[in-house]
Amino acid sequence: MSSPYAELHCLSNFSFQRGASSAQELFERAHQHGYSALAITDEATLAGIVRAWQAAQAAGLKLIVGSEVQIDQGPRLVLLVENLTGYQHLCSLLTRARRRAKKGDYQLLAEDLDETTDGLLALWLPDDDQNEAHGRWLAERFTQRLWLAGELHRGPDDARRLDQLQGLAARLGLPCVASGDVHMHARGRRALQDTITAIRHHCTVMDAGHRLFANGERHLRSLPVLAAIYPAALLTETLRIAKRCHFDLGQLRYQYPHEVVPSGHSPASWLRELTQRGMRWRWPDGVSDKVTEQVENELQLIAEKGYDSYFLTVQDIVEFARRQQILCQGRGSAANSAVCYALGITEINPVHSNMLFERFISRERDEPPDIDVDFEHERREEVIQYVFRRYGRERAALTAVANTYHAAGALRDVARALGLPGEQIDQLARCCGRWRRTLPDAERLAEAGFDANNPALHRILTLAGELIGFPRHLSQHPGGFVISEAPLHTLVPVENASMAERTVIQWDKDDLDAVGLLKVDILALGMLSALRRCFDLLRHYRNLDLSLASIPADDKPTYEMISRADTVGVFQIESRAQMAMLPRLRPQNFYDLVIEVSIVRPGPIQGDMVHPYLRRRNGEEPVVYPSEELKQVFERTLGVPLFQEQVMALAIVAAGYTPGEADQLRRSMAAWKRHGGLEPHEQRLTDGMLERGYSREFAARIFEQIKGFGSYGFPESHAASFALLTYASCWLKCHEPAAFTCALINSWPMGFYSPDQLLQDARRHGIETRPVDVEHSDWDCTLEPAPTEQMAIRLGLRQIKGFSEPEAQRIVAARELQPFADVADLVQRAELGARSRSLLADSGALRALAGGRFRARWAVAGVEPQLALFSGQSAPREAPAAIPAPSVVEDMQADYASVGTTFGPHPLSLLRTELDSRRCRSFRDLLQLEPDSPVVVAGLVVGRQRPGPATGVTFVTLEDEFGMINVVVWRDLAERQRQALVGSQLLLVKGQFEARDGVRHVIARQLHDLTELLTGLTIRSRDFH
Repeated sequence: MSSPYAELHCLSNFSFQRGASSAQELFERAHQHGYSALAITDEATLAGIVRAWQAAQAAGLKLIVGSEVQIDQGPRLVLLVENLTGYQHLCSLLTRARRRAKKGDYQLLAEDLDETTDGLLALWLPDDDQNEAHGRWLAERFTQRLWLAGELHRGPDDARRLDQLQGLAARLGLPCVASGDVHMHARGRRALQDTITAIRHHCTVMDAGHRLFANGERHLRSLPVLAAIYPAALLTETLRIAKRCHFDLGQLRYQYPHEVVPSGHSPASWLRELTQRGMRWRWPDGVSDKVTEQVENELQLIAEKGYDSYFLTVQDIVEFARRQQILCQGRGSAANSAVCYALGITEINPVHSNMLFERFISRERDEPPDIDVDFEHERREEVIQYVFRRYGRERAALTAVANTYHAAGALRDVARALGLPGEQIDQLARCCGRWRRTLPDAERLAEAGFDANNPALHRILTLAGELIGFPRHLSQHPGGFVISEAPLHTLVPVENASMAERTVIQWDKDDLDAVGLLKVDILALGMLSALRRCFDLLRHYRNLDLSLASIPADDKPTYEMISRADTVGVFQIESRAQMAMLPRLRPQNFYDLVIEVSIVRPGPIQGDMVHPYLRRRNGEEPVVYPSEELKQVFERTLGVPLFQEQVMALAIVAAGYTPGEADQLRRSMAAWKRHGGLEPHEQRLTDGMLERGYSREFAARIFEQIKGFGSYGFPESHAASFALLTYASCWLKCHEPAAFTCALINSWPMGFYSPDQLLQDARRHGIETRPVDVEHSDWDCTLEPAPTEQMAIRLGLRQIKGFSEPEAQRIVAARELQPFADVADLVQRAELGARSRSLLADSGALRALAGGRFRARWAVAGVEPQLALFSGQSAPREAPAAIPAPSVVEDMQADYASVGTTFGPHPLSLLRTELDSRRCRSFRDLLQLEPDSPVVVAGLVVGRQRPGPATGVTFVTLEDEFGMINVVVWRDLAERQRQALVGSQLLLVKGQFEARDGVRHVIARQLHDLTELLTGLTIRSRDFH
């Protein structure tokens, strides 16, 4: 009869590139084998412990929390948590070890164990030399809490090793215990374990040698196998240790900080005081009874759930940003809160929207709220450092993100470990999309020259498939903060981030809800930076003092521009899919814009909500409501559910859900594609609707639409928050296009469009654009007087590839003192090195001082360092050399190479004769072309998009000298002609022209790569998947 057993030394795949199985696989296998408990002891980390806790609960098996550690120049241990005190000590120990080392490493010193280790049990893993001094030293620090671990893996000398270990234990007076040094749940993962070991050591499996385990015994072995290897006493000892370990993650008690509350106030009373002040600020003419009631209900629920301090902390952060003139705005479900609006966190007025506070917080949901606040992306670091200063690094840290293997990364690492040549590795990885989680099929491999039946390639694909989804490393969340009353290292280990002056906890953002930690999201939004820059430009150049609050609302020219899909560069509605929707929806007011922002999303598209809404909006289909109660829910969206809040309200009104239960429905529909869980709601919704007189067909249709939200649908509050910025950016583009474009370029990289495309769009709108010039350009792009109503855009020195800001600032400072006499004067006074001079010459920025590019290169080549004896004297003038001017093509090529855009003719205007011979139509020709006509078009590839809900459709944007042409490439054509689709810079498309409801595009039938016609010109596409 086999003895019961608890495995006390087991690594999951959160021991990066060591463990070859997930916690779920380990617990399921341990449960199958009848283990009593399983310890997850990842090396110097608790990054995977929350998921292990969840896997243990799902499997019905006890989890023991622990960690394997190597003491610097000392013994190797497994530390097991006995109780809450031990857990806190382990977190503190790992924090010290991680904080003194660079990211991804740790250094645990012997003196770290001189401090208290109460609540921790230790398993000593002696090396082959079995240093008795290590054992005596450990015994002093873990009195009655130290065991000598015997780990046997069917080696040739197991019997001798066991005898030696038991003898060592007897000499030191230590008990012996069995453990497995488990690296995988089953023997079948041996090949993957060998592979990730080679990856970790940056070598091939063939060269890994002794770094690989001798056999596949480091898996969860069955009880009969263990009984045949270990004496019964060593197996029984595992149960004694497991019995002593009674800590559970559910015992953690997290408290939010209280220093935001002044003396004389409780968190609840101070939140009420600030909310009331905010109400007087938001509604100076008086607050309606509806809003007062809403605020009171929210404050009561916030106090009941103990979230007062959380709201106060977010308000404090937002208040800091406003004091520093940093644009910010809350979004997401928090915009359902009247309290958040009163506190200035969000900008959605509850008077003008259908609030559903339960989308944000509900009594039934024992889970903290999540307030997302966007800040200017260029100034967010100021906010992050404020949080660190306000709460201290002991109590504030960023959350981690467990970066996982996607297909391309898995293929690269596995292929490298198995010895595939570098060129083939690159080619194989290119067979996958950048973020795809599936391996390429045989057809795609064959197209790249690979034989899917090749045994070596089959092995690579098999191992890469096992590796996909494994955590690869921890990185920092863009801005998710955890702040606590007690030091964070009593809750979770804290380590250094890759960026200086930042620390990060070891738990992934998705793990926080499970253990009840509150997260504040301090996020970056490029459009906020662009808007702030635009307001600054208008204040400086146009004497216009605008803000988000003062932009005129309901501006008819702005909505007319939006309805024409003239939205290059604006927020949210600039993609090709959004542009195709705009002429059909034709937004006329702010709520239309809210719908536009949210309707082109996977949820509404896959739930078949888009076309019914458009038909009803255009009068092609009657607007009907199954009941008067549901009319109130759906009237604003013409009877079609477009928002998560509407689904929740429908469940409450038509199926008898409570608000909290409706939020559970919302959570289920958001996760059902990944985890299921929506099925119980189908029956409940159907029964509830039938009881209230609704038809079964209506219930079935509603449920199918609900399932669509599993593919990502917006809450109305989130869409409304984004729509505010969408409208502001559209108004600025409509009325101040020069300043808006200038601000966008200065805030780049952001959005769908490159500076070249933004400048081309500005020119099409009649805005003059001027090249980089050392006599006029600052670091940023600026505005200059022009003969037209709109000012001209002067490109800044930042547009010169490779040019540094400090050198640009020296040029500007020297120019302000005195204009430059010539190139030598510029070089001398701005202290420019040889590389900077060359960059200025190549970019054409010396045009005013030296003439064309060739002359500029000659001029900078002739500048020599000024000797001290002659300092302050101007260089003697030389007779001008006879240097030819560059051709139009040479200038254009140099423009694109140095500043990414050209101020001469568009490349396609130079190729138009050649394209005409191929019967290519221009963008201007398409405006006159009859719909459903065969057509040939060509253009520079400036964008490729393959949205998730588009079922494999690729939207390609081509640019010619007159505008941008939208091309739709269906999946079968994309797969047949993938090389032309993804590799061409100049693409010719044969297909069919379609034009409906103001939307024009070409349905591709054939693709031809004409890149060779560009003769060395490099055009970079902005691609999105």
